[in-house]
Amino acid sequence: MKINYKKRDDSKVRAKKHLGQHFLKDLNIAQRIVDGLSGHNGYSKVLEIGPGMGVLTQFLITKDAFTTHVIEIDTESVAYLKKHYENLTPRIIEGDFLKFNPADYFSEPFAIIGNFPYNISSQIFFRALQIRDQIPEIVCMLQKEVAMRIASPPGNKDYGILSVLLQAFYDIDYLVSVPPGAFDPPPKVQSGVIRLRRNAVAALDCDEKMFFRVVKTAFNQRRKTLRNALKPIGEFPENPLLTKRAEQLSVAQFVELTKLAQELQPQI
Repeated sequence: MKINYKKRDDSKVRAKKHLGQHFLKDLNIAQRIVDGLSGHNGYSKVLEIGPGMGVLTQFLITKDAFTTHVIEIDTESVAYLKKHYENLTPRIIEGDFLKFNPADYFSEPFAIIGNFPYNISSQIFFRALQIRDQIPEIVCMLQKEVAMRIASPPGNKDYGILSVLLQAFYDIDYLVSVPPGAFDPPPKVQSGVIRLRRNAVAALDCDEKMFFRVVKTAFNQRRKTLRNALKPIGEFPENPLLTKRAEQLSVAQFVELTKLAQELQPQI
């Protein structure tokens, strides 16, 4: 398939601030993002979130390894895509990914890719965690600070809630940094591209809801030792982990703390 790659178009979509739209215009970066898809776990379908004017889409649809679907909440962008990518039209989902039910469209696992709106990137990840067994891989661009936090290892000041929750189920790589000038309009922050690939953890060795609660409570007061930070959950028995701060614990150690928290259930 021969594609005529274009940076701009006379009928371009107007970026909407309330949707957090910053359209990528650097085609080299777009190609690198698409090339970040590894085919991990052999998926054959990819869902692009927020394709806008299709700067990633034009590269995705040339790939023979998978079929591209897109989900877009902006009606103006949907109209643009239907006009410029007619063959894609049956696979354009008009709606909000945060309310998206994959069972309505996919009967098998699918990867996610996209230039995520920075104002809802965390919400996208929390939604992806809810359906993680259907999502073997994610390649996305988001605010660099958030991207680095997600990919950060324990012991790093960037390590936080999303780091732990996502690293519990995904192996994460930071791929490339992207300057504001690569977008139209340019954002006020640097951007970063990361790749998440589903690991072998089918389920945590603890109660998942309690795990999420322990992690969030621990980082809500990250400067305190865990014994003090976790007081809203209960009075924990003596454990060396409680002398540490949240950013020092691995996923496995948070699982250990969660098991202790489960023993406190009658007291909560």
